[in-house]
Amino acid sequence: MFYAGCHLSSSGGFLQMGKDALSIDANTFQFFTRNPRGGQAKALDPDDIKAYTKLAEENRFGPIVAHSPYTLNPAAKDEKVLNFAYMVMEDDLMRMEQVPGNYYNFHPGSHVGQGVEAGIEKIAALLNHIMKKDQSTIILLETMSGKGTEIGSRFEELSAIIDKVRIKDKIGVLMDTCHVNDGGYDIVKDLNGVLKEFDKVIGLSRLKAVHINDSLNPFGAHKDRHAKLGEGHIGLEAITEFINHKAIRNLPCILETPQDSLEGYKKEIAILRKAYKEQL
Repeated sequence: MFYAGCHLSSSGGFLQMGKDALSIDANTFQFFTRNPRGGQAKALDPDDIKAYTKLAEENRFGPIVAHSPYTLNPAAKDEKVLNFAYMVMEDDLMRMEQVPGNYYNFHPGSHVGQGVEAGIEKIAALLNHIMKKDQSTIILLETMSGKGTEIGSRFEELSAIIDKVRIKDKIGVLMDTCHVNDGGYDIVKDLNGVLKEFDKVIGLSRLKAVHINDSLNPFGAHKDRHAKLGEGHIGLEAITEFINHKAIRNLPCILETPQDSLEGYKKEIAILRKAYKEQL
């Protein structure tokens, strides 16, 4: 089954996000756990979650993806910044357990001059502190574009984090098409090769979800500027091949393209659904 969705506002609660998803023919979605620039999270309403769960079951929703705030840096050098990441991510994971069986995605962070190895050690230490054996939420490391001192633009860096995580059945990867393109993985001309390398370095069983974005920048630019489908350097043909690949086609596909309204996402979800081949 093809799970297509986009990033939705969480201000109205889970039931409203579910209704918004259905209004644009989506059967999954992504949301920020709190203000994307950080801050306090809104209290969860058990009745809202119960109503959403019923709606999702009735409409055969796939796993949904919670996204951590952009301000988090789990690899931070500054102690206050690092402590903030610990506090927010631990709280987010506890909250996600109220909507069990879904994904929590985060940007691995930037080493800010400490070096990649030091950054990886800090990210793994944070994960080992907050992860619990009995959690139902799978934490996803997002592939990054490699701008500045970002960690996660190379598969080897994500693999190094996973190797240091103790509870390995609760950790996975989310692949962003714009990020991997900008990071130097040629999904346009050699998708099979890229996924073969991912499998060799990390393992395709770790790939749990994808962000579907075109890129305003050319291959290997290390910048991270998303574009609407077919309006960037990746192109609709390559995106069509991507969503139909046997390693991708059953994963939640989340749009993060720049849109002014849900109507824009509705049009792009229609494009994806038309491009998706029900049988290969």
